[in-house]
Amino acid sequence: MKKKDITILLVDDEPDILEIVRYNLTSEGYTVETAENGIEAIAQAKKVKPQLIIMDVMMPKMDGIEACEKIRSIPELAETVITFLTARGEDYSQMAGFEAGADDYITKPIKPKVLVSKVKALLRRFKEEVEDEKIKLGNLTINREEYKIILGKEEMVLPRKEFELLALLASKPGKVFKREDILDSIWGNEVIVGGRTIDVHIRKLREKIGDEKFKTVKGVGYKFVL
Repeated sequence: MKKKDITILLVDDEPDILEIVRYNLTSEGYTVETAENGIEAIAQAKKVKPQLIIMDVMMPKMDGIEACEKIRSIPELAETVITFLTARGEDYSQMAGFEAGADDYITKPIKPKVLVSKVKALLRRFKEEVEDEKIKLGNLTINREEYKIILGKEEMVLPRKEFELLALLASKPGKVFKREDILDSIWGNEVIVGGRTIDVHIRKLREKIGDEKFKTVKGVGYKFVL
């Protein structure tokens, strides 16, 4: 996918940040849209269907956490990457963001070159072909091409990172995936995330797919259990 075909939605209530970030990303060739609060973000996301949303957490009318949760409930935006802008040291905001379905976070302040590099890392997946493959394990079907899950007779649309983590573990049932390998496969070695990120996503999968399907191997990682 060419840069001009990639739409990035910037969401922040500070005009200076919107202007600086927009300038640097449009200079790289991306198509950039903006919104100033969570309500506008949802409306814009539905309209332009961006590949990436960069969203502030603290905003008027509707904050980024609530907006992220609502965006994640829209099926046509299931593949959109969402990353939050958070102030340094806001661990609560980062964890709340992952709980809401965010893929990553960017810590403010950030240098323009670092921002561009981060965006490129987040968008790498759109340069790769999605495997046309279905994984069938008992009453669970994982459709990698359509990013859909069927559990029994129920069809689900999971946040992108949850889907990719489930597909990875389910690709080799019984195999223990080391934490560092999971981080590298799902988040990429260019994206820096905390170790608790995996734990948050596993907990979400346990709630949706079944606690018994995931086994923690203490000090090593996780495996999918048939």
